[in-house]
Amino acid sequence: MIDAAHASQASALKTPVRVSGPVFFISDLHLTASMPATAAAFERFLRTRAREARTLVILGDFFEYWVGDEELADPFHQHIAGLLAELSAAGTRVLFMHGNRDFLLGKRFLNAAHATLLPDPTVLEADDGQRIVLAHGDALCTRDTAYMRFRHWTRKRWVQRIFLSMPLRWRLKIAQKMRAESEAGRAISANVAGEPRAAAMMGDVAPEAVDALLKASNTSTLIHGHTHRPQLHHEPSGCRWVLSDWDFDQAQPRGSFLKLQDGALTVEQVTT
Repeated sequence: MIDAAHASQASALKTPVRVSGPVFFISDLHLTASMPATAAAFERFLRTRAREARTLVILGDFFEYWVGDEELADPFHQHIAGLLAELSAAGTRVLFMHGNRDFLLGKRFLNAAHATLLPDPTVLEADDGQRIVLAHGDALCTRDTAYMRFRHWTRKRWVQRIFLSMPLRWRLKIAQKMRAESEAGRAISANVAGEPRAAAMMGDVAPEAVDALLKASNTSTLIHGHTHRPQLHHEPSGCRWVLSDWDFDQAQPRGSFLKLQDGALTVEQVTT
């Protein structure tokens, strides 16, 4: 018997989403009111450079966390949704894919932002026929068995229904606790440079998972986020572009987007 999630994934890979360029790709902004400089940089991006794009693709972890669409009542989240709606009204199509921090983001937010949800993974087909497979990236971290178990259970609808039935304040406390634990784990993984390759891979995608996705999607280009390790990788089955996270609230600000135009992919920095 075919698992429903696998059947849905197979269907998404067989039916490409057709887009017009230029196409801009962003991921891992982790927007939150406690990081005002990052939010301000995103607002400037939407009001300036993003207006050049025919399509804006957001590949997950757009918010630092999202515990249900009740969060849309928060003025910060309302403002972000309004900015995306303005961009859409100006003629830029907005496509959104869930990340591991915001997979509970639902129809209320998407409707308010005038955004369309993409399955993870999704094949994109550009004007010139170029095919690119998109993913958030966390599902490719198959060597991190503890996380994959967590992901498996939290993507089940009945588990999500139980969580969403809790009072909002409880959900927020759980998300904040998990955020603190995640940041602690990321700090540890940042110091594994001297460790064996297997240890470093725990926080990165697995080559065999990347190879399988490229083959299953019949593409030679993969774009994903999640790992916060922006780089172009040349894999045995094709090219893998890793998107940058955004953080303009630190001493060394960072943030960029990937641009697809006339068949070419280029990285462009976000200016402040």
